[in-house]
Amino acid sequence: MSGSIRPDMTLIQLTDTHIVAAGELMHGTVDTMAKLVTAVGMVEASGIPVAGFLLSGDLTDSGKAAAYRRLRAVVEPAAERLGAQVVYVPGNHDDRAAFRSELLDEEPSDAPYDAVRMIGGLRVIVLDSTEPGRHDGLLSPSQLEWLASVLAEPAPLGSVLVTHHPPLPSPVPTVHMLRMQQPERLAAVLAGSDVRMVVTGHAHHTGCGALSRIPVWVGPATAYGVTVLPPKGRLRADADTAFSRIDVFGEQIVATAVPVSQAPAVYDVDEAERLAYIREVIGTW
Repeated sequence: MSGSIRPDMTLIQLTDTHIVAAGELMHGTVDTMAKLVTAVGMVEASGIPVAGFLLSGDLTDSGKAAAYRRLRAVVEPAAERLGAQVVYVPGNHDDRAAFRSELLDEEPSDAPYDAVRMIGGLRVIVLDSTEPGRHDGLLSPSQLEWLASVLAEPAPLGSVLVTHHPPLPSPVPTVHMLRMQQPERLAAVLAGSDVRMVVTGHAHHTGCGALSRIPVWVGPATAYGVTVLPPKGRLRADADTAFSRIDVFGEQIVATAVPVSQAPAVYDVDEAERLAYIREVIGTW
């Protein structure tokens, strides 16, 4: 066994944050702002170098301007302290006009938000899978043509495509009904491209699959989680929460769910001492 034990680049995905107005609780239960603050605090406390934050949709619960400002006030100062870029992606609970004006400092517009950001040599492509008035996802022919034109020229470290709706089935019936429609059209554009991973949210449960043999990561929600194995005949969601770290190791990209948990620690040891022990045991590195 050989190679670096540290990734070349780390991205943090925060999805389905569902920020509400100050003093409100989502569904009368969840303090989504506190969840976001905790997740971002965990990232900063880890001390890992973070190249970018990917916020992959449903950033607010109802598209209100004040909620976007609350979100931005947490994420952007942390990103600045870490030297990380912030990439915003709209979701079906977001309002396109407020999204643009409050997060991007652009003129309000109801047009889809599709964009390209370079993080180091990695190209991050944002594709807006939302359709105003609907909660399932759909990409228009013009969006797919735009994507094909972007992918016509490879990026130095390849591309990551970020969209809100997963182009995958879901074991949760409601999520399955609200997935991205006609994913085969996206698959045709991605085939043979330099896209290394498709990163999505929306489902409120962690998942993975493939499209055109490209890994698709469905990140866990920061607001709350949908139960994938509820009691028979029930649909259930719990106030658990998580986010994702996405690490680039040379030619491989690895996505990992990070629970935000108050469960008792199983162990908490000095990293350098444990690494030295592992090196001694395996006799390499």
